[in-house]
Formats: sequence, C-alpha cells, structure tokens
Amino acid sequence: MVIREAGPAWTEAGISEQAAIGDHAAFMDALAEEGFVLFAGPLGGTEHGRLRALLVIEAASAAEIHRRLAGDPWTVSEKLRITSIEPWSIFLGARRLAASNTAP
Repeated sequence: MVIREAGPAWTEAGISEQAAIGDHAAFMDALAEEGFVLFAGPLGGTEHGRLRALLVIEAASAAEIHRRLAGDPWTVSEKLRITSIEPWSIFLGARRLAASNTAP
C-alpha cells in the first residue's frame, strides 16, 4: 500500500487542473497494464484539492516502488510524492483478486 500526496509543485486546485495530467495518466495506465499498480485513486474526495492517493502495488520492495514511481511525470515535477509505503498481506479476497488477474 502506497500513499502519495500533493507535493510542493501541486497547484491549489484539483487533479483535472494540474499540468501534464495526460502524461501522468498515461504513465499510471502503463504501470497498471504491466500489473505493477493493481488499484489506485484519491482518498476521501481529495481529488478536488490537495490530493492524497492510495495505490495498491505488487512489488518486491520499497526500493522498487520508489524506482518505478520516480518516472511519473508528476514525481519528476514534484506534483506528487510518496509519503508512506506499508506492506500489506491480503487474507480476505486474495482468491478473488488472483482470479481477476487471470481472467481473459
């Protein structure tokens, strides 16, 4: 589980008002297509202000998470920063998640 929050370059507006939103979206979509990012989205309506986002990521280490997210245009421009990485063991729903990853 990764928490990313608005960084020092975040414009005091919502997600849709940020520069390079298309580049950020394309980058994140590519990580999702690769299976690195399983789920991602803003927390508690923060998409309209200073963003806080939760990402569920499949990674071997925190170093891998930092390395992979370093290429995000919003990381490079300091619009987003990682504020927390917490390992998470899924007990309930793990079979459902595994089944959805193998569906055609």
